[in-house]
Amino acid sequence: MGCPLPPQVVAGAAPLQSDVPAAMPPFVLAAATLKPLAGFSVDARVLSREDYRRGRESELSPTDLALGWKRMAQDDVLSKLALSQSVRFFSYRWENQPPLPPQEISVSAANMHMIPSSDAVAQALADVRKDDRVRIEGWLVEATAKDGWRWRSSITREDTGGGACEVVYVCSITAQ
Repeated sequence: MGCPLPPQVVAGAAPLQSDVPAAMPPFVLAAATLKPLAGFSVDARVLSREDYRRGRESELSPTDLALGWKRMAQDDVLSKLALSQSVRFFSYRWENQPPLPPQEISVSAANMHMIPSSDAVAQALADVRKDDRVRIEGWLVEATAKDGWRWRSSITREDTGGGACEVVYVCSITAQ
């Protein structure tokens, strides 16, 4: 079955989340089984990237991308924010006044744990750099292992804090 593509987002729009087809099976990998929770398509700017080599999650997701869309992809907004990414979290701060309402910032940017679906996707992901425009198609997933370990994606862009990151099984990633 490979990695079927979900419906695609319109360029410049907020990420598109779609229903999982009823007959879609889980993706079975060596490290975990990935249950699709929703189709996911995003057209965004890479605000930051962080690569991981340690920890169980790195077996599935060696790279996190902090992505911004809509006004969170604009130079004039980003120039007024200090962005950082570490230990699988993304954060931002500003001095004096925020460049956008804080609620808009939190729903227009997110840290995403990328699970490549193939060697070609892994290579394309490795080539992505800060400030690139990317289009990513895949599935928000819940990863489970036979020993009971679990890692579940957020399925909303409106949450923040622990558990708010998207865990994305990436079928396609292209720089624009």
